[in-house]
Amino acid sequence: MSNRLNLKPNDLSAFWMPFTANRQFKQTPRMLVSARDMHYTTDDGRKVLDGTAGLWCVNAGHCRAKITEAIQTQAAELDYAPAFQMGHPIVFDFANRLVSMAPQGMDHVFFTNSGSESVETALKIALAYHRAKGNGSRFRLIGRERGYHGVNFGGISVGGIVANRKMFGTLLTGVDHMPHTHLPGKNAFTRGEPEHGGDLADQLERIVTLHDASTVAAVIVEPVAGSTGVLIPPKGYLKRLREICDKHDILLIFDEVITGFGRLGTPFGADYFDVVPDIMTTAKGITNGVIPMGAVFVKEEIHDAFMNGPEHLIEFFHGYTYSGNPIACAAGIATLETYQEEGLLTRGAELGNYWEDALHSLKDAPYVIDIRSIGLVGAIELEPMAGQPTKRAFSAFLKAFEKGVLIRTTGDIIALSPPLIIEKGQIDEIVDCLRTVLTEVE
Repeated sequence: MSNRLNLKPNDLSAFWMPFTANRQFKQTPRMLVSARDMHYTTDDGRKVLDGTAGLWCVNAGHCRAKITEAIQTQAAELDYAPAFQMGHPIVFDFANRLVSMAPQGMDHVFFTNSGSESVETALKIALAYHRAKGNGSRFRLIGRERGYHGVNFGGISVGGIVANRKMFGTLLTGVDHMPHTHLPGKNAFTRGEPEHGGDLADQLERIVTLHDASTVAAVIVEPVAGSTGVLIPPKGYLKRLREICDKHDILLIFDEVITGFGRLGTPFGADYFDVVPDIMTTAKGITNGVIPMGAVFVKEEIHDAFMNGPEHLIEFFHGYTYSGNPIACAAGIATLETYQEEGLLTRGAELGNYWEDALHSLKDAPYVIDIRSIGLVGAIELEPMAGQPTKRAFSAFLKAFEKGVLIRTTGDIIALSPPLIIEKGQIDEIVDCLRTVLTEVE
């Protein structure tokens, strides 16, 4: 084993790890040194079943040959090309492929490097669009409680997760939030879309009335709120948001960083819920998590609003050094081809019932107070320890890893989103592991 894969604990201090209990980790490191298909390999040689698709992103499984070879070939041919006032063929090819699979009417794509950047880009497009249309008074952005839209200032401003916001001052002004849709007293142990809570969408009407529609630029929501613990929208909720936004000429943004590329058994959450937004953010599964990349889809009318004035002038002053990076585009094209060849964008629909039944078999396990599932994503909510929130779920995370299954926790919720290549036997393995773990945690 090479030295770089055999780090000792006293070698770990330089890296300030993101979203991690750094002190706990560095006392007892959990090192992953290789991966293949559904499994990671640890530094001590153990196989760990990936129950989270990395971080909601490795939808086609790990180290897929087509994607790896595409990256290697592209790196040897054209490693980098600027996207400012220059282009390269592969980025246009990739953009065309993406819009061909997007919801109808979403005909243009703007490349970023992550979900957080996609959200920032979408918010800026929304604000600039209204200004370009002569409606500069529309500056307000409406998010939702418990929403997660990345970690940049725009994203945490419209987001509604307290821990992500409280340390960073006043954030953006002109932002308001709708209530979240989690109603455990009415919707506990729901399979798919909950029956109760669709009327919560009408809270948007109240907020618009409070501020006046002429000041509101956009509403941003996740079709399924993932990072907060898999909150599934009630029946009719997203359609009602669409109606209210249409009524008041407000742009509707779907944050599909998690739901995009097959997670719900359809290409996008917009397809699953039959609601087309005006702007759609993506990342994660766009390159199977292999190379950082994101993409923002917009309707033609939004794109065209910027295409005015002298043709030699820049229409939209925004972009990134790595927008449309050639290697990322190569990875993205190979990823889309893998999804298509293996039917992965609809596999969540094929396995959905089996996945649902397996997760809900844990209903009577210790500490379980709710289970939610849709497509190939699910959440198992645990009763918190008195005075020690998050500790019980984190203990379950550690025990599951010891037993060879990687899960993710947020608060006292276990969130699961395995690669779309998962087999029924591996679903059983995840659930059986959790059943044992829940009998062992305090």
